[in-house]
Amino acid sequence: MPLISSTSMLQQARENGYAITAFNVHTLEMLQAVVEAASETNSPLIIQSTVGTVKHLGPEYIAAAAKVAADQTGLPIALHLDHCTDFATIIQCIRAGYTSVMIDASMLPFEENIQRTLSVMEVAAAAGVNVEAELGKVGGVEDDIVVDERDAMLADPDDCQLFIERTNVLTLAPAIGTAHGIYKGEPNIDFERIAKIAEKVEVPLVLHGGSGIPAEQVRKAVSLGMSKMNVATELRIAFSDAIKEVFTKSPEENDPRKYMVPAKEAVKRLAIEKMELCGCIGKAGTLK
Repeated sequence: MPLISSTSMLQQARENGYAITAFNVHTLEMLQAVVEAASETNSPLIIQSTVGTVKHLGPEYIAAAAKVAADQTGLPIALHLDHCTDFATIIQCIRAGYTSVMIDASMLPFEENIQRTLSVMEVAAAAGVNVEAELGKVGGVEDDIVVDERDAMLADPDDCQLFIERTNVLTLAPAIGTAHGIYKGEPNIDFERIAKIAEKVEVPLVLHGGSGIPAEQVRKAVSLGMSKMNVATELRIAFSDAIKEVFTKSPEENDPRKYMVPAKEAVKRLAIEKMELCGCIGKAGTLK
């Protein structure tokens, strides 16, 4: 099965009250781990890479690995470029085989955000690629995009409605109080805002900053209309901690297989937990 656009899987998730887990991966082992998790649980999957990872590995390498995963598993898998502000990088990834891209122009004034999104929509539509946009500012750090907590602005429901009407963008990430990275305390998610946005727009909504949100809050956000949850930091921590544990026990270890295998297993276990939390386990075979 080839890589697919995330549009249909996210629309179906929105219609049926669950969310698709989207995992940011940085190595082949991390990619294999989330694919194995999806395969073992018969779950649809969105593999993501940040701009930094694209620069580190190359979009062609990432896309080739994702295509192999989709072909070998037969699962509905989409490949997404996360938080990109650069039009040229978006085009590069689409040409490499990405089936979903995020244009993050949330730092710009509303009208400029619309125009940037429209320019990406025009190119992506011709390639059958999903486009995700953001309104408001999600706090924290994502690669080199830094938003101070004091400057993080929540998305206005009326602006969300107008933005969708003006751009016809297929997926929207509204800022609703989550943050990138691990939370210093209890997340302050505005559930009432999620409900109001979901009432005004029909497109799938994306929950950014999914690492470390308490389970009950994730379930509530999904029940209100969040159809995609991004997980990044928790995966990196699980991967790195497993490697650290190997070297703590065996400081002289020099065989990458000895520490990459437990790292991959740690990521897979966490991925399954997140899939179960979002309610997408067993949904791969139900996609139309």
